[in-house]
Amino acid sequence: MPKVLIADKLAPAAVDIFKNRGLETETAVGLSKDELIAKIPEFDGLVVRSACKPDADVIAAGTNLKVIGRAGIGVDNIDIKAATGKGVVVMNTPFGNAVTTAEHAIAMMFAAARQIPAANAGTQAGEWPKKAFMGTELSYKTLGLIGCGNIGARVAERAKGLQMKVLAYDPFLTEERALELGVEKAADLDAMLARADAITLHTPLTDQTRNILSAEALAKTKKGVILVNCARGGLVDEAAVAEGLKSGHIAAAAFDVFAEEPAKENVLFGAPNFIATPHLGAATTEAQENVALQVAEQMSDYLLTGAVTNALNMPSITADEAPRLKPFAALAEKLGLFAGQISDYGFEEVVIEYEGEVAELNRKPLTAAALAGLLRPSRGDVNMVSAPEVLNESGVKLAETKTEDSPVYDSLIRIKVLTKRTENDPEPGWRSLAGTLIAGQPRIVEVKGMALEGDFNSRVLYVNNLDKPGFIGSLGALLGKEDINIATFHLGRTDAGGEAIALIGIDSEPSTDLVKQLKALPHVRYARVLNF
Repeated sequence: MPKVLIADKLAPAAVDIFKNRGLETETAVGLSKDELIAKIPEFDGLVVRSACKPDADVIAAGTNLKVIGRAGIGVDNIDIKAATGKGVVVMNTPFGNAVTTAEHAIAMMFAAARQIPAANAGTQAGEWPKKAFMGTELSYKTLGLIGCGNIGARVAERAKGLQMKVLAYDPFLTEERALELGVEKAADLDAMLARADAITLHTPLTDQTRNILSAEALAKTKKGVILVNCARGGLVDEAAVAEGLKSGHIAAAAFDVFAEEPAKENVLFGAPNFIATPHLGAATTEAQENVALQVAEQMSDYLLTGAVTNALNMPSITADEAPRLKPFAALAEKLGLFAGQISDYGFEEVVIEYEGEVAELNRKPLTAAALAGLLRPSRGDVNMVSAPEVLNESGVKLAETKTEDSPVYDSLIRIKVLTKRTENDPEPGWRSLAGTLIAGQPRIVEVKGMALEGDFNSRVLYVNNLDKPGFIGSLGALLGKEDINIATFHLGRTDAGGEAIALIGIDSEPSTDLVKQLKALPHVRYARVLNF
């Protein structure tokens, strides 16, 4: 039974989901890093919000860890690179708190435009400071969005309801999506900064977005601009904003997030017309419940069925897709494992071809499975999560093709690898393998262009030879000499007397000396023991 560690506070209803799905849970909130490292090895899943920080050390200690679920959208507290390298899926819940965060951004914009917190403080102090506050209307003003994804789009919808013009800067925003939302796509960041009366940020913190509103960028904004940040600390140069507020270039700023949290001290605190809230963007009853329930369902689906939803480092697989993809993923992984074991000196390029019905399925997880098998003989502990990144970092080219029809089989997966040119490899070039499902089981049906139908036995003796009389007898004699039983025997050839392939399923591991003798047989070009 999979075990899940809940390391941050989670709604009881979410805990019940895990239990009702048959998973074992333990709640341990407020663990130190050392305590978490000591506890994590026994768990398959880890649930966090923003307080718990599973870094590379924690992930390395998670010997059974398969998935980390973040109840919320931001994953700054999770070392995704380390998780990917370890083959751990990282999931978030990008939709559960989108409305709540968007509403908070709009509320902060209103509070800044009308200086509501300061007016409230003065009024409750008995000052009745009516003449001290002159606000700004938001209607018919231009709102600049930095990021127009899930949350940014909801902010845009609400701003349009206020009769605001919305100008969005987002490199990933298409013209079609901008038209659908009724927003104008800014040509670049500078174009948006120059026109916006108010600016609100809705982008994750990455190397590309860090300090996106730098002192230089803020200098390009309109005098009297209003700034709102309910996204992530670190997106804005806080010292530059403080200077802008003091000089009057920035009329008001409202921040829910800070570069360092909890923000007990900050350069912005005490600046004129500055409003701060303690990271409350997702702090509504509805949002807290939604993200907790969502992460519990997602993690349960993955641990029990293999379905992948809202993963940051793995292709999505729906619960409906998972059962259908599972046997094809097993086939792809075995084909990759075959190719990886016969590419003795590495490879420079990989091509994966899908033919027939499989070509119409969700192929990304199948490609990931094939790469996991391909890399395992040379790179060790890789899986569907880590394999694509490992291949990318190695500089190996990857191509994928699909063909709706397959000449012989309903579905066919073919893997081609271009081996490296080295002095040690007597025959560098393309290695090609193909397989299909027969009665739901993976079968090898093509090796080096030669047709045959073979099983993926746990141990297979692979021999590439010339089709000459006496080979099978000599092979049988060598195996019999070491008392090695033959479980299956499959042959393929180009033509009589030409190149041939033999796949021999064997029940025990042959000695190194036997393999040497086999390679020394007349007409044997290549021999290798394969393990599946």
